[in-house]
Amino acid sequence: MIRYPDLPRQGPEPDGDTIKFLPDTPALVEALPRPSGTSPDLNRRGISVRLEAIDALETHFEETHQRLEWAWAARDRLLALLGFTGVEFFDDLPNKVRRADQDAIRGYVLSNGVDANGRLIAFVYAGGTDTPDGAPVFLTPTLAGASANRALLAEGLAYPAYYATLPAELRDHLAVVSRAVRPATGFWPSADGHPGRPATVTPENLDETVIWPKLFRRLVPYFAAGFSNFDQFDTWLRADPVHRDDAVWLIGRQERGNLHDVVRASGDTIELTVWPEDFVIAPDPATGPTTPPSAVTGDLVIVAALPNPAGADAGAEKITLLNVTPDPIKLDGWHLRDTSGNRTGLSGAVEAGDVKVVKVSRLDNGGDSIMLVGPNDVVIDTVTYKKEQVRNGRTIAFGR
Repeated sequence: MIRYPDLPRQGPEPDGDTIKFLPDTPALVEALPRPSGTSPDLNRRGISVRLEAIDALETHFEETHQRLEWAWAARDRLLALLGFTGVEFFDDLPNKVRRADQDAIRGYVLSNGVDANGRLIAFVYAGGTDTPDGAPVFLTPTLAGASANRALLAEGLAYPAYYATLPAELRDHLAVVSRAVRPATGFWPSADGHPGRPATVTPENLDETVIWPKLFRRLVPYFAAGFSNFDQFDTWLRADPVHRDDAVWLIGRQERGNLHDVVRASGDTIELTVWPEDFVIAPDPATGPTTPPSAVTGDLVIVAALPNPAGADAGAEKITLLNVTPDPIKLDGWHLRDTSGNRTGLSGAVEAGDVKVVKVSRLDNGGDSIMLVGPNDVVIDTVTYKKEQVRNGRTIAFGR
């Protein structure tokens, strides 16, 4: 999904390694591991997907960007790989889609977790698949080779960026791909800041850089802090081992290190001393539970709603919930919420296989979306009804 038809100026901002995804089965997203302890940032409009194993030049990061020629080239190529055509962006909001031949298109992802920003980390594919939704998949190099991730890497439109959650077999396969495209493909003739080719970077030319994007994302706050050259960069990195000086595994040396171990900087020059495919980045340290909550999306579902009861609506509108699990579900800390933000707190429990009818107020007779939200703001279920479904005294049943 690249555009919200009802809110185009507030829609997604696709770039060269991130795309919005609306899952058929949100429960599968909620059930994924979360190595950094962050819940998936999933709502009725979907979730952002960060493409596994690659890092494209930044189109927008804290009010700045990298060289737009190549940042936009990666973004446009990703959209084309996924099947989007006729894509145009707003002149005054160059990261928002003004129009496209398709606002959304069919595709699928292969994911094994959620990152520290609540995004899916995944290999991304256009079209459909014969594999059932949620089926376990052994991701071979051949299967990874058919992904948009691999295509962007092979065309020199993205850097490698390997995190510890990427299986070693895939890491080795993609490392061969990334080495093969250097130095003559895509942005590589314009790139610097890598071994043997230091980059000259100042606050004034930062937005024209073609360097490893993760390093760029360190330089932005460094310069914003008032530094004018790199003489203090090493000290600045080491001062924050969580948000700056990422832990890494140096493959060639077979030893642990940190980002400062693979960066050399002084004066106005900076470079990686190791190619990005030759070290593995550790996920951010966990700040919450790394396993999914006991109640996940799909355990308790909204099966019916009465938005327009006979007589006065106030206090007579109803939502019916069904527990599809074999165990009771306690509702302490749960609530129902509609598009306008109206909330109805829940309490008590729903026994296994049983239903619970909840009285609510202010359901919109012109159509609405209803979200069932569990503890820690985990979205358990979402339904939508349209104006033409609303009839006086009639309950709307949501097919499952």
